[in-house]
This record gives sequence, C-alpha cells and structure tokens, in this order.
Amino acid sequence: MKTAVISGGNGGLGRALAARLEAAGWHCVLMDIDVSGLDATPSRTPVTVDLTDGSALAQAAAAIIAARPSIDLVIYNAGVSQIGPFSDADLNSHRRVFEINYFAAVAMAQAFLRPVRDSRGTHLAISSVAGFAPLYHRTAYAGSKHALQGFFASLRSEEAAQGVRCLIAAPSFVATNIGHANRSADGIQRPGSATDGIDYMTPEDAAETILKGVEKGRDFIPVGRVARLASLIMRASPALYQRMMQRRIRNDRPDA
Repeated sequence: MKTAVISGGNGGLGRALAARLEAAGWHCVLMDIDVSGLDATPSRTPVTVDLTDGSALAQAAAAIIAARPSIDLVIYNAGVSQIGPFSDADLNSHRRVFEINYFAAVAMAQAFLRPVRDSRGTHLAISSVAGFAPLYHRTAYAGSKHALQGFFASLRSEEAAQGVRCLIAAPSFVATNIGHANRSADGIQRPGSATDGIDYMTPEDAAETILKGVEKGRDFIPVGRVARLASLIMRASPALYQRMMQRRIRNDRPDA
C-alpha cells in the first residue's frame, strides 16, 4: 500500500484529497495542528503537529517514516491567508504567514527528501493563483505562495535525477471555510474563508482536478476556471490581468 503524507490534512481540501487517495487504495497520513474529527483507520493515520515547530516536525516525520513501508507522495497543503492592506500590516504578521505557508513546507520537504527519493515518489505543492499572479489585499499571502512555487519549481531540477517529481497545483478559490474565517486582529485567517472570491469550487472538485493532474504528471496544475484563465492571461499580458483582477476583486470589497 502506497503512502501519502498530507499537511493541513484536517482542512477541507486535505480531507478531500485523502478521501480520493484512500478510495484508490492509498494510506494517508494527515498532519495538522488540530486533528479533531479525524479517526485512525486502516487507511488513515492522523498526526498532531505544529509544522512551524522544527523539532516537533522532525520528530513527527521520523515516526511516520519508521511506521510506513514507503513514502510515495507528500502533499504540502497547510497554509493560512491574510487579507488586508499592506499599510495596515506589521512585519511580524508577514513573517507568520511565511512561516506557515513557506518555511514549514521547506522543512517538511527536507524531512521527507530521502524517503521520497527511495520510492521515486512525488512532492506536490498546493499553491494558489496568488502563487503566479498578484492578488489584491493579499501581499503576504501572494509573496509566500510565489516563494513556494519558486522553491518547488527549482527543487524539480535537482530531484529529477533521483526519479522524483515536484509538481505544483494552483487552485483559485476553494470554498472550504466560508463563514468560518476565525480571523485574527492582523488579518490572518483560515484558507477558503474569504467572501470576495470568484467562482468558488468545492474541495471535492478541486481534489479531483489536482489528483488527475498528478496522474498525468503535469508539472503545473491550474485548478478551476479562474486559475486556468489567470494562467493564460498572465502569460499573454500581466498588465491586463492586473486591471481585470483589481476591477473584479478590489471593487467588490467594502473596504476597497
């Protein structure tokens, strides 16, 4: 039985990815800071861990590697969003977004590098439209997702010689936490909770598109109509994309 390790495994997309993989015969290890509601089953192992705690992550990864016969797929899904103008943000909150969205993923990739090489497996980074295009009132979030894409796209060239794939999925707006933002004073909130999104997808639809892209070995997987259009427009005319994005998102925000 192949093993997939999924960070942010207790979120809507993490659960949807796990459900599809388990249905296909995989064992899924779901890592999250809170695994409430996730039960251990023959095809599922919940692991409680704060990914921003380096020593805790290292211990959790070592235990997972020891327990499973192979690590075939690692999905870097954990993340937070931050919504609000940069003029109102502070550097500490900006760093916090990067710690969760970028540095935790890098540390996790390092922890699982050898076993993924051993299985000639796959690293799958869950980025965002904000990973390749600008997004209004999300400077820290977009910066962290751009960094995530840059890291895994660069790692791809290093790991190819090991028979390892490094894939990037970029969903647009996935409705995982609408109405349940749990937003902090600095604007950091759960992903999928923003109310200014466009053409929301269900986690199940997003997971289906992502895993189909993985099966086909696509280096870059735009997920959803908005992501596909954004990718095309950004390649053709970044200035046009900027204007369209500002008109659609900025003008829909009450605090714009």
